[in-house]
Amino acid sequence: MKQRKIACLNKIAPCGLELFGDNYSLTDDLSVADAWLVRSANLLEKELPDPLRAIARAGAGVNNIPIQRCSEEGIVVFNTPGANANAVKELVMAGMLLATRGILPGMAYVNSLTDMTDAAEMHALLEKDKARFAGGEIKGKTLGIVGLGAIGSMVADMALAMGMKVVGFDPALAIDAAWRLDSSVQRMENLSALMARSDYISLHVPALEATKHMVNAAALAQAKPTAVLLNFARETIVDSAAVKQSLDAGKLAYYVCDFPEPAMLNHPKVIAMPHIGASTEESEENCAVMAANQLMDYLENGNIVNSVNFPAVSMGRVANSSRITFSNDNVSGVLGHVLSVLADKKVNVIDMMNKSRGELAFNIIDVETKPTDDVVSAIAAVEHVIRVRVI
Repeated sequence: MKQRKIACLNKIAPCGLELFGDNYSLTDDLSVADAWLVRSANLLEKELPDPLRAIARAGAGVNNIPIQRCSEEGIVVFNTPGANANAVKELVMAGMLLATRGILPGMAYVNSLTDMTDAAEMHALLEKDKARFAGGEIKGKTLGIVGLGAIGSMVADMALAMGMKVVGFDPALAIDAAWRLDSSVQRMENLSALMARSDYISLHVPALEATKHMVNAAALAQAKPTAVLLNFARETIVDSAAVKQSLDAGKLAYYVCDFPEPAMLNHPKVIAMPHIGASTEESEENCAVMAANQLMDYLENGNIVNSVNFPAVSMGRVANSSRITFSNDNVSGVLGHVLSVLADKKVNVIDMMNKSRGELAFNIIDVETKPTDDVVSAIAAVEHVIRVRVI
């Protein structure tokens, strides 16, 4: 069996790389790799070499990957939804508490008392001044969650366990995500309704053209002046200028995020940190393992799970058979034409599966004998076929 090559464009947790067995090798040469593993590396201007079959993002966001170009060249792009969900969920809780309890200003005040040398005197002073840092409690408050996928649903469960009320809005809620949601989560019809109801608003939607500046001046105008906005999703979802204006005008209490911007630095109502939402050892390991398993299943079997550009498709292998996979433009007649090619070439089909997603389709066909190069070339020549593989 040909040894497959994997290129890592970022540091990937060893527990994920160890899953690649003897039939795989790691390479630094992107031009010969069958698949790329990436976290935050910017691939938008990267050349996509011919041997490249797949890219796996060890994380959820894929705005650093040229999805359209990959689709046009039949390169399957994977991500790892849910693998970092717990890490983000816990940081959301930390963000809510930091914005509620006066923790940061209290710590800053304590650390400013460098001239004091008497412990008893310090204790007395802090006891007298502690009221300056009194905050509130999150129990009984309402958390509005925008995006109810893998992360949003876990945030909802956490908030309910802490005694909060939860409302949610997700215009593209998938069926499996809906099943994960606790029945106590009240669905909102639109973003404005959620903003008006919520004491805390937590964002968990991907960075898409449709979500760019989703939280803008119009949306913020519906928020309570005591509300806290938390963004551990993507920076483009929020119109930062509008957020700053709301904070300055007293129409929003706090903005908590892990996407700092120069205009927000040292703002008294902004709690900003590096992009650490998924930066835990456990999260990085979960993402690496999930990404590696998805890549191997695709390279070895043609199965697609958690792709952002191709449909989900999975078919068990038939013993003593060969497998053909091909991607194509989602137009009528392509599969029929390919099956005609196989029939003309006397290639017997044992099993097959066809799935489509938007403008793309993907096909798995198990045949009795390994197809010849002539058969593969004939399939590749069919109009609208993008890429053919024999596994």
